[in-house]
Amino acid sequence: MPQQFNDDPRQHTSQGRWRGLGLPDGMTMYEVECLMDLPGWVGPVPDIGYRVYLGRSGGFLRNINGEVAWADATSVLLTRPDDQMLVAHPLGCGDVYTCLEIPTEVVEERPDARNWFARRGWDGQLDHRTDLQHRLLVAHARRGMDRFELTERVHHLLGVLLGAGPLSTGGPDEDLDRAIGRRPATLAAHRRLADQARQVLASGNFTLGLTDVARRVGCSPHHLSRVFQRVTGRSLTSYRNDLRVRAVLHDLGTGDSPSLRAMAAEYGFADQAHLTRTVREHTGAPPTRLRHLLSP
Repeated sequence: MPQQFNDDPRQHTSQGRWRGLGLPDGMTMYEVECLMDLPGWVGPVPDIGYRVYLGRSGGFLRNINGEVAWADATSVLLTRPDDQMLVAHPLGCGDVYTCLEIPTEVVEERPDARNWFARRGWDGQLDHRTDLQHRLLVAHARRGMDRFELTERVHHLLGVLLGAGPLSTGGPDEDLDRAIGRRPATLAAHRRLADQARQVLASGNFTLGLTDVARRVGCSPHHLSRVFQRVTGRSLTSYRNDLRVRAVLHDLGTGDSPSLRAMAAEYGFADQAHLTRTVREHTGAPPTRLRHLLSP
């Protein structure tokens, strides 16, 4: 797993224009504009692994395990390590897609992993809401998003995609709904889990990733994110951002508050611009204005 995108060999071997979007905990997310202009089959694609391909524009033919299908801007494709995939471009090059690579250990810890393990690669179409969710995720990742928020949003998108798969019998929260309905004690346990997560976040170590927080409370990132949303009515990212903005406001109200760049690093923002956007979204004013208003 690369620690930064400029170390990734795919940039030099991929037959496409490759751009990293982020490194959610244990995963790799990137976008590709394909440059292959070949109507015949090319492949198989090496090291296919657990991957999600989300179409954004253009189209191509794909052959997975002998099954041929058309993929375009409405398509989603999920593959497993033992899948064999070939591709062809009868319309020429230029199709664009988002790819998410997911290690086996990340898949295994998801409660909906059976939707992936139970059969080989499958594809389908994105509805308008999920397509917009995907495109907004890409846009925010391009602008700069801290790893915690990116990880939570990626896990949520995976839950939607796996919940809509051909083996699913319900939505992404089906298991959680059934557990709560069967055993009232489960709801109490979920409340305790949410409180434990709040305690970890309130400790002030905002450089922790979602996986780090989940490990400290003893569950998977996906489960923690879903439980926290159900118990509190808000996402972990939203709650964490509230704490971070309050920490920034506290610093701005001191006579010798650190620079915005230093606060961005201390409180786990992607950069100074990300801190400024988040504070403005929460308060309606930029940090520089708030420093003037709050400082003694």
